[in-house]
Parts: sequence; structure tokens; C-alpha cells
Amino acid sequence: MKENIKKKYKTVFHVHTKFSHDSFLGKHFLFLMCKLKGINCIAITDHNEIKGALKYKTFLKKHNIEVIVGEEIFTNDGEIIGLFLKNKISSNLSAIETIREIKKQNGIVYIPHPYDEKRYKTVIKPEVLKKIYKDVDLIECHNGRNIKKEYSVKQNQIADKYGLIKIVGSDAHTFYELGRNYCITSEIVTRENIKCLIDKSIFKTNKCIKFAHFNTKIVRLLKLIKGGKWNELSRIINKRFKKSR
Repeated sequence: MKENIKKKYKTVFHVHTKFSHDSFLGKHFLFLMCKLKGINCIAITDHNEIKGALKYKTFLKKHNIEVIVGEEIFTNDGEIIGLFLKNKISSNLSAIETIREIKKQNGIVYIPHPYDEKRYKTVIKPEVLKKIYKDVDLIECHNGRNIKKEYSVKQNQIADKYGLIKIVGSDAHTFYELGRNYCITSEIVTRENIKCLIDKSIFKTNKCIKFAHFNTKIVRLLKLIKGGKWNELSRIINKRFKKSR
């Protein structure tokens, strides 16, 4: 079924912009990379924010690039992405409460990186996924920032365990990560057709650019300095210093 896609549309899911605390990606680099890579649709899912997605949607639409408004929401049980949102959803709710808020907006519930040893704090807790999986629409079987191949293997196994529709997430925070991991569909993705299209889509994946993780850490520190968040900056530096001892 996946091999019979005639007209091809590239959609990149799970993308961060400068409206996330750990990215400097602005609209012009976003536009440039979409054009260079032939990307037709992009799901902007900033951390706990939809402001950038709404703002860039208007800009990119003028250049025939569709934007899915999303948010990567930090819950008390790990991160959950909501797609096709109209309003920002508060962080630090439970997973069940967050899903309820996504559903209120007729949004799509998407689980990012369901397995990642390095980013365990942001991974949805296994015991929680077991409780909520029936309300999950999509789950990543590969994340562009997986630093080990085995993470994708584990993510696939989790998706298979619960019989969920698999999706490839870019998790791009930088311009050079865009267009490396994406889905190819026969139509432009909409709220109404997303599950059917993704279930039949072709996945294109690439290994993580490990430098991107370092880049993200530097951006986060620079943003803390710019925002004058010295207490948080001090806490991070002390934590790193203790680890290196």
C-alpha cells in the first residue's frame, strides 16, 4: 500500500522554533529549508507554546507551505504533543488531563519519543501509556534525535504493543535538521485525514546529528542569560559540575 503513493507530499512532524526555550529557528530559515527540501507541510510543536505556530502559519501559507499548529506539552507524566490546536494548553497537568484538553479542541493526540534513555525525563511513563493508549492517535516509531538505533527499535516495539499508528518525528530544533526525517503522503495532511494518510505513508529517516543536542544546550543557556534567569542558570551549571566530578 505504501509503495503505491503517486502524488507525493512531504510532511515534517515535530518541529521547534525560536518560540521554544531551546531553539533559535526563525521563520526565514524555516521557509528556506522547506523550499530547499521540497517540504509541503510542517507541524510546528514548540514546547508549551503555540504562538510561533500561529504566527508562522500565516507567513508560510503565503508561500504554499501548510502549517499544522501543535504544541509539545510537558505533563507530570512526560511529554505529549497536541496537533491541530486552537489554544495553548497549560503544562504540568497529568497526562489524562492533557489529553482531555487536546480532545476538547478536537485535536490529535501524539506521543513523541516513547523510549529514550538520554531524555528519560520527557518520555511518557510506561505505566501511564498503558492507561491512556486507547486515547492516543499517533506515536513516534522514530525520532530524528534518537542518538542510538536501538531507540527506534524500542519505539517501534511500543507502537506495535499497543497497536497504534506509527509516525516519524523530526524533533528539529535547528535548520540543518529539517528535511531529514519526514512522512510522504498522497495528499496534504488535514485534521480529517491525518490518521488514514499517516497509516499509509512512506517514512524517510536518517540518523541523529549528535551535534544538534549540544547546539540545543548552548541555545538554552544563552536564552537563560538573555532572560536574566540566573537562578535556573546557576542550578544547571552546578548540576553539570557535580556530574563532571
